[in-house]
Amino acid sequence: METLTLQNVNTRTMKPELEIIDYLAEHQPAFSALNIAWIEKSFVVEEVDRIVLGDPEKYILSKGGQIIMAQYENAIVGTVALKKLNDTTLELTKMAVDENYRGLKIGYHLGVAILEKAKNSGAKKVELFSNTKGSAIAILLYRKLGFKEIPLGEKGYDRADIRMEISFE
Repeated sequence: METLTLQNVNTRTMKPELEIIDYLAEHQPAFSALNIAWIEKSFVVEEVDRIVLGDPEKYILSKGGQIIMAQYENAIVGTVALKKLNDTTLELTKMAVDENYRGLKIGYHLGVAILEKAKNSGAKKVELFSNTKGSAIAILLYRKLGFKEIPLGEKGYDRADIRMEISFE
């Protein structure tokens, strides 16, 4: 299987009804609701989730992170964020797609777009934490985007049982 790289992604495969847009403050309720919905389906919403989702401007954007939203036929249906860990490393976090819109490759297009933003920001790598059971489909997406498993180490979420990274070097 060919490893996906940003250089060989054809973004023209994106449906015309789908737009990837930058986060605005007015998107906070959707950002929170999309993430709470997927977390509650398989896990318990942790205090760290509530804090970040309640004020993404403070906990993600003001610290050098980024958030993008997926808009499909004028409805916000997905999101993903980059949290700055240090000058060279970002964490992909808070990725969610409304379950009514899954199967339309929205997660894939969000992933490609956020990795492009990470690369353009000068980051050397992006890492993420996930769960191999409750998020098995997401793990497949991360692998398709080029992420590789690395040692779990210290984790920020009780539900995390896998850590992955992609390097731009």
